[in-house]
Amino acid sequence: MIARLTTRPAAARRVGRYMLAALVALAMIAAAQRASAQAAQPAPTAILLAKQIVEIKHIKDIYTPLVRGVVEKTRDMFMQTNFMWSKDLNDVADIELRQYAPRANELVDATARVYATHFTEPELKQLLVFYQSPVGQKALVEEPKIVDESMAYAGSWGDNLSQEVMVSMRAEMKKRGHDM
Repeated sequence: MIARLTTRPAAARRVGRYMLAALVALAMIAAAQRASAQAAQPAPTAILLAKQIVEIKHIKDIYTPLVRGVVEKTRDMFMQTNFMWSKDLNDVADIELRQYAPRANELVDATARVYATHFTEPELKQLLVFYQSPVGQKALVEEPKIVDESMAYAGSWGDNLSQEVMVSMRAEMKKRGHDM
């Protein structure tokens, strides 16, 4: 069954970060696909190497919540039509999630193609060796933690900056005769 929306702030922030990461990744993929359509297509061996890198980095874990989010958003949209349909909509959403979950593989393949367009085959081989090494394995474990901590810091930093900008703008607007 699809997890119900939670009011826990930490869980919401985590899902928000995953959605943001997925959306950024989708934007990168779209830009890279446009660029790669104009550039030479990567060799099949480069794509296979890139696919191994994408798999070892567990990129699919980033995209899986995106599929869930799309299904839940669609369910919630229909729920606004008639909340009395909630049980049926939840049941149908569960079916849809099982049906569309494999579609995350399309994004995994697209990400592999993006890697293959940005790195040469020798570079991809070096990356693969790195990620298979002890320090590479540690990087795979620690990088998500680093991203989570960095995003949390960036969020609070942005909130603080927003407060500073609001105070500064109010002061400047007051100088111009606008009391905000």
